[in-house]
Amino acid sequence: MSVRRPLLVRLIYGSYAWAALLAISVPMSILLAVTPRLHRRRQIARGAARLFFRAIGSPVRVEGAAADAHYPCVVVANHASYLDGIILTAALPAGFTYLVKHEMSAVPIAGFILRRLGTAFVDREDMLHRKRIARSLVGLAVRGDALGFFAEGTFDEQPGLKPFQLGAFTAAARARLPIVPIVIRGSRDKLPAKRFFAAPGPIRVWICAPLDSTRHESARHLMHETRRAMLEHLDEPDLASATDTA
Repeated sequence: MSVRRPLLVRLIYGSYAWAALLAISVPMSILLAVTPRLHRRRQIARGAARLFFRAIGSPVRVEGAAADAHYPCVVVANHASYLDGIILTAALPAGFTYLVKHEMSAVPIAGFILRRLGTAFVDREDMLHRKRIARSLVGLAVRGDALGFFAEGTFDEQPGLKPFQLGAFTAAARARLPIVPIVIRGSRDKLPAKRFFAAPGPIRVWICAPLDSTRHESARHLMHETRRAMLEHLDEPDLASATDTA
């Protein structure tokens, strides 16, 4: 259930959160610029993400299974806020390659940080580009890299789990890697779509039991089972039609 915060509270807290983000992001960017190894850069980003949430009074609380025990794997998380990528960075091991919409590559500071972290950018409106990125991610997965996806592809103000894209599940099935469903709770209340200022509130990450991709008859069946697992721990409705669209 969404929690409405008084405007003054959101303005004061949100301004502080932006100041904290800037104060942490700028020195982190400098460190990422001079650090040669990708894994080390990802460790720096993980530490900075954790520091940010502690600084704004919302340390990320991780519950459920341990993603480390199933690494490498393909993580699939729900998407409800601009904060979700930072939340996963704080909650998961440092070795993940994330898929992000290409518009983020042009955002000042954020775009540079994402590129230095080895992020894969995808233009969802360009089918050829989507296929090329999909082949690249499958190749990474086959080589044993861990991947992170927001399978809904986007988010908006409406609470609920949107239909999934098939790419994450195809990559997992072809690479024979486990799928680890993840449910992020609290981020929609904290910074929903079309809001500039964050609000106080807790953030919780529930890591579901992994799904063995080799035991499912198809990537689509794996997708449905992942969705079912996530909905068990998500206090939001299922917005998909009877058949998920890919």
